[in-house]
Formats: sequence, structure tokens, C-alpha cells
Amino acid sequence: MPKIKTRSSAKKRVKITGSGKIRLQKSAKNHLLINKSKRQKKLAKGGKATSRGNEANIKLMLPHGK
Repeated sequence: MPKIKTRSSAKKRVKITGSGKIRLQKSAKNHLLINKSKRQKKLAKGGKATSRGNEANIKLMLPHGK
């Protein structure tokens, strides 16, 4: 049987927490920051959990859970 490969794009963008939840990085924090308000930049800090609909697709992309 062939090896199950991980999608490289997913492993760079997604983290799986200890409890098994999937965390994504929020967008709008890389460039053009001078035009964004302080509140907008503060809210973009940290990560957010994915929706349940997305979870199944992401777990297919990350078969080893890393």
C-alpha cells in the first residue's frame, strides 16, 4: 500500500490542539497595517477555531494529526 501523505499547504497553516480542535491563523495581519485601526489589528491577533464543516476536510489533509 502507498504511504499516506500530508498536504504541505495544510500543515503550514493549521495547528491541532491537545484536545483535538483545529486552530487557524486569522488573516489581515501581514501588510498594509497603517490603514487598519488598532482594534482591528488587536482582534486579528491569535488564532481561531474552525467550523465543524471544515474540520472533516482538514483532518483528511492531515492524516497524522500534526
